[in-house]
Amino acid sequence: MSDLPENLKYAATHEWAKQEGDNVVRVGITDFAQQELGDLVYVELPEVGRKVKAQEQCAVVESVKTASDLYSPVSGEIVAVNDSLSDSPEQVNDAPYDAWIFCVKADETSALNQLMDAGAYQQMIDAD
Repeated sequence: MSDLPENLKYAATHEWAKQEGDNVVRVGITDFAQQELGDLVYVELPEVGRKVKAQEQCAVVESVKTASDLYSPVSGEIVAVNDSLSDSPEQVNDAPYDAWIFCVKADETSALNQLMDAGAYQQMIDAD
């Protein structure tokens, strides 16, 4: 298992979230998740402008083994998607903490406080 970046928050559903300026939250999947999924072959990105609620399914990653839903960690509006994943979803396998999937402009960022820090997430995946 690779070292978990300390500057991120982690969801039980294996997304990572990084708060950026102006209430924008960048979202991707964890190294653990991409290892469990295997080689990604497709990423279904959410529509820019879509309103989402915290814990709402809004994207899908598909691997050679399975498909997995992705959930927004916060309520708000999708303001950006990583279009480069449409042509090369393997970026997520190669660098899961660099290959973000979508960004949400959060209505308010307090939902991030419900997510785990790196230590708590590591404990959760070690218990699996």
